[in-house]
Amino acid sequence: MTLAPAQRTVSTAWTDARLILALEEVVETELDRHLKAAKEWMPHEYVPWSQGRDFDGVMGGDPWAVEQSKVTPLGRISLVVNLLTEDNLPSYHHEIATMFGREGAWGTWVHRWTAEEGRHGIAIRDYLLATRAVDPVALERARMDHMSAGFESDNAHSMLHSVAYVAFQELATRISHRNTGHYSGDPLCEQLLAKIANDENLHMVFYRNLLRAALEIAPDLAMQAIRDVVVEFRMPGHGMPGFERSAAQIAIGGIYNLRIHHDDVLQPVLRHLRVLELTGLGPAGLQAQQELGLFMDGLNAQAVKFDERQAALLARRAAVAGRKAG
Repeated sequence: MTLAPAQRTVSTAWTDARLILALEEVVETELDRHLKAAKEWMPHEYVPWSQGRDFDGVMGGDPWAVEQSKVTPLGRISLVVNLLTEDNLPSYHHEIATMFGREGAWGTWVHRWTAEEGRHGIAIRDYLLATRAVDPVALERARMDHMSAGFESDNAHSMLHSVAYVAFQELATRISHRNTGHYSGDPLCEQLLAKIANDENLHMVFYRNLLRAALEIAPDLAMQAIRDVVVEFRMPGHGMPGFERSAAQIAIGGIYNLRIHHDDVLQPVLRHLRVLELTGLGPAGLQAQQELGLFMDGLNAQAVKFDERQAALLARRAAVAGRKAG
């Protein structure tokens, strides 16, 4: 089955300003849909405040120790990565407010998105501190280091690249939160991250539908943006201290890895938008589409190799654990 673009416009006629104006009505429609679908929830209701007690320092409480936490080691690593990523919200807001503007439907969406994202960091940090899931001193130092380094989007040069990126990134964040909750070892943590993941899913739907509209009005440019974003994709927390090591542990643990990225993030968006079936493209758009298809094939091959390495590593770990238990 093929999907033909609704109209064909010479790609060189489009500028970011014209695209933002052309998509204003779509943003308004999607904003109305989003507000009807979004359900109010209170972060404080998902924090077990009764488990909290004073830390050492000014309050003279008990120092943190790892055995105080019910969260698994893998869950702890992923929770910190997720929280530090959420902590950079001021930079993310600056990026999208600068790109999309603060007026009209675009501006309303920018502020609504920021408000909804803001409660994610609040809720996760309150949960971590109340349950003593992480070292509070190390967490604060990591936050200071990460935010002090600043953040600059890989896609700030282009409105369509920005829209394409968040369509995939919001889904990636949803998957990361849900899987972190699953592997956390704490049902309450899983319930909290499920609420956060639901917000991220609604954000993904907003941007995915906006990307669909962009494919209809500027198919060649949108296709090139999708190709570039998919090929060069990086999570927004890539610059945090120790990210590579944490990402490797998260990958081996099954929270987020190449297989998940290919199967559960890239493929669902591409299939929903029928990106690889789109017809009526010009030479540049067609080339981008073909390169995207080849990249996805290659990524799947890389994921197969990762699956094999992961299975072998986990088998070795299980064998070592069995010998120790015996």
